[in-house]
Amino acid sequence: MSTNHHPGAPHKTGPDYRKAETGPDVTRQNVSAMRELEQAAMARRTGADRVAAAIARFCGSITFVWIHVALFAGWIGYNVAPWFTPFDPYPFTFLTLVVSLEAIFLSTFILISQNYDMRVSERRNQLDLQINLLAEQENTKTLQILERIARKVGAHVGDDPQVRALEEATRPDTLVQQIEEAYRQDSGEPGGSGKA
Repeated sequence: MSTNHHPGAPHKTGPDYRKAETGPDVTRQNVSAMRELEQAAMARRTGADRVAAAIARFCGSITFVWIHVALFAGWIGYNVAPWFTPFDPYPFTFLTLVVSLEAIFLSTFILISQNYDMRVSERRNQLDLQINLLAEQENTKTLQILERIARKVGAHVGDDPQVRALEEATRPDTLVQQIEEAYRQDSGEPGGSGKA
């Protein structure tokens, strides 16, 4: 498989890359390569993405919950206690306004963070698709070469329809059409004939 490198993309060079001799070494190198990709994606984040991620991370913590429990308890306790002059008497209209504004801003930050995560996930899916397509092309070429070798040594596999089918290059557009037709057939939509 060719290893073309694009500018700005992390990559390893040197004699150790892809030279593992044991299974754990292979997985360790793969994990390391994915970690470098993750770090590169984190480094490319904008300031808004960083702020939104930090706020979303804090909002998802138990500390955030306990801070709000303490603040709400103090607010309500101060405004219902008879020995204090309430600044926001029941039904706590000002508290409702503050909480509503907080909810608007927090939901916006969480959506920004989710949008960034979605973009990262989309890039991962594209990488996964490209690797799968390359693997399929390599397997197809390997089968074609093996068939030539088999013919040379006198092993006849040409009459095996499965081998013939696997030697053909897979067309992604045909697979997408077959998947869509299968889903249409399952949902009972018109056009779901199930024919490939």
